[in-house]
Amino acid sequence: MTDRSLPDPSGGATDGAADAALGDRIREYRMMRRMSLRALGEAAQASPGFLSQLERGQVNCSIGMLRRIAVALGLTVADLFDQDGRPGPRAVRRADRPMLHTAPGSRKFLISQRPLSHLEVYAGEFDPGASTGDDAYTHGDSQEILLVINGAVRIELDGRAHDLEAGDSIEYRSSVPHRVVNRHEEPAEILWIISPPTPD
Repeated sequence: MTDRSLPDPSGGATDGAADAALGDRIREYRMMRRMSLRALGEAAQASPGFLSQLERGQVNCSIGMLRRIAVALGLTVADLFDQDGRPGPRAVRRADRPMLHTAPGSRKFLISQRPLSHLEVYAGEFDPGASTGDDAYTHGDSQEILLVINGAVRIELDGRAHDLEAGDSIEYRSSVPHRVVNRHEEPAEILWIISPPTPD
């Protein structure tokens, strides 16, 4: 099941050392997620034997195969080539939080750093009257907790409204249609904690 050659980020073919480093990172992330070779193989449509050889740097693979492996591990292809992205303590300053595109008047920041492992954490800021959007949304089917840090918000879960103040929290499945709105005259700040991470 060998997929010919995998170009490296600079455009050339991977050499033996690069193959070994890539294999090490795949194995490290697989072990971090407590995935067996069989489980990864099923998710990535690859045989366990091929993945074992890939982790040992004995074979290389196509970009298509690598994309499937990355998705199965909750990563991007770039994450697999990022030698500085290995697990370990990493501080994130408030000013350096990656910001995601959101509805007007609201801001969403990624707190847990990629590559994501067992959970993802987002901070949300809502100006008075702002919301996550006009429509409720879903993403995957994970455990999700919303915790209000400052102010107050209303969360609508499958059409049912719940008013929460600072210190309050609510737990639900991310597959349930949900929407957050700040109906008050003061800004609000919340945290979303999601496990396991859901697809983008």
